[in-house]
Amino acid sequence: MFKNVFRSGFLIRTLHVILTWVITLILFLHDTDLRRQEENGELMQPVVFSLMVLLSVMLYFTVSLMDPGFVLSDSVKCAQGSGEELEEMIPQNTIPRLRRCGYCLLQVGQQQQPMRAKHCQACKHCVRRFDHHCPWIENCVGERNHRWFIIYLAVQLLALLWALHIAWSGFHSAGTWKLWLIVNGFLLAALCVVGVLSLVVVLLLGCHLYLISINSTTWEFMSRHRISYLKSYSDEENPFDQGILCNLWDFFCMYRTVVWEKVYYRGSHNHV
Repeated sequence: MFKNVFRSGFLIRTLHVILTWVITLILFLHDTDLRRQEENGELMQPVVFSLMVLLSVMLYFTVSLMDPGFVLSDSVKCAQGSGEELEEMIPQNTIPRLRRCGYCLLQVGQQQQPMRAKHCQACKHCVRRFDHHCPWIENCVGERNHRWFIIYLAVQLLALLWALHIAWSGFHSAGTWKLWLIVNGFLLAALCVVGVLSLVVVLLLGCHLYLISINSTTWEFMSRHRISYLKSYSDEENPFDQGILCNLWDFFCMYRTVVWEKVYYRGSHNHV
C-alpha cells in the first residue's frame, strides 16, 4: 500500500505543496516587506505574490499529472509511419536501425520504437521525444508537457527570486547571535531553502533553454553514444537542429503537432 502511494507521486506532490505554503506563510508572518505592506493597506504586492505562488503550484500539478506523450499500442504504427514516409523524413543513406523496445512495445507485439522515444522504467511507458524523468514532479518530461515544464520553471524562478528579496527584507539585528537566531531562525531557514531551490531552478532552466535552442533533449545530450540514430553523426552534429530561431519557434510558438523526427541539412538549409 505504502509503495503504491509513493510510486503514485502522492508524497512528493504533498511535500511540494506543504513546503511552498509553509515558506509563503513564514514570509507573511515575519516582519517582511509583505507584512508591512499588508499592515499599511497596500495589498497590491501581497496579492500579486500570492497569485504567483498559486500559479506556480497549479503549473506544477499540470506538468506532474499531464500525459508527457506516452506511446500507446494503437498509435505506434501511426508514429512510425510507412517506409516511404521514413525515407522522406531521413536521407536514405543515413536511415538508422529502428530500435526495439524490450519492455512495453515488445509486450504488445510491436517490434519498433518511434525515433526520439525512450522507455521510462518508472512510468512503464515509452515517451515520445523523451527528455528525462523528473523525480520532483514524479513524471516524465516529453513531447506533450516539455513546454509546460519550461513555463513552470520560469514562473517558479520568478516566485523564488521574489521570495528571496522578501525574506532578506525581514531580518532584524539583535544584541547577541543567540537572540538573533531566535528572532530570525525560521526566516533564515526559509531563505536557505529558497536559495538552494533558486540555484537548482536557474541551472535547470538554463540547461533546458540551451537544449531547446539546438533541438536536442537531455537524454540525447547525455547518452548520445548509446543512441542508434545519432551514432552516425559526430559529436558536433545534431541532425534535428534547424537553427536557434526556428528551434525556439517550433518549441514555444507552434500549437500544431511538430514532427520532431525530421532531419535538417545545415549546409543547404533545406529540410528533408
